[in-house]
Amino acid sequence: MSDRRTLILQAATRVIARRGVRGLRVEELAAEAKVSTALIYYHFGDRAGLMRRTLEFISERAERHTEPSVSPRSDPRAHLEQMLLLELQDAPTVRENSAAWGELRATAVFEPELREQLRDSTYEWVEYAAGLIRRAQEAGTVDEDVIAADSAERLTTLVEGLSERWLSGSTSLDRARELLRGAVASELPLPGRPGPAPAPTAGDRRTGAQD
Repeated sequence: MSDRRTLILQAATRVIARRGVRGLRVEELAAEAKVSTALIYYHFGDRAGLMRRTLEFISERAERHTEPSVSPRSDPRAHLEQMLLLELQDAPTVRENSAAWGELRATAVFEPELREQLRDSTYEWVEYAAGLIRRAQEAGTVDEDVIAADSAERLTTLVEGLSERWLSGSTSLDRARELLRGAVASELPLPGRPGPAPAPTAGDRRTGAQD
């Protein structure tokens, strides 16, 4: 990627994080990136092309800033936990990335094309997490009864929710990370140490079922 394209995508991420997707106007982006509007159209074709590439840029940058120090080969469970926790760190690029991702997801409610791209990015994230859980089960560090795909989806969903609460000031970063660690422990129990019992169903509550 050329330096100018990178500058434009960095500027687009900043604008989306601050003003939302609807605030991303080519003229304002050109001023933010200190380039001409013609150069933006040259590199990305139109606004839709710019949006697609910006989402890819945000996903790629997230992969870089959430790269754990623990190798997935040596300890896939620890690698997964570190990867998720690194989504919650008080670093400018992480805050910016997370805020922009949240804005993109909110806008996707109204833009089907963006929705499809976000779905694909989310699927890749969940699948990677599920693969790590399966490897941890093979290594004997996660109970074999855990359904990897379900746990991966719940954990990545929780990360997004905690990130939004932290960024909006509804919870502290320390509390968000504490809750995430607890969720990992519950979702990925060690062999022979089952997680917490499932909550009673609506039928149980109506009939007053007890242990």
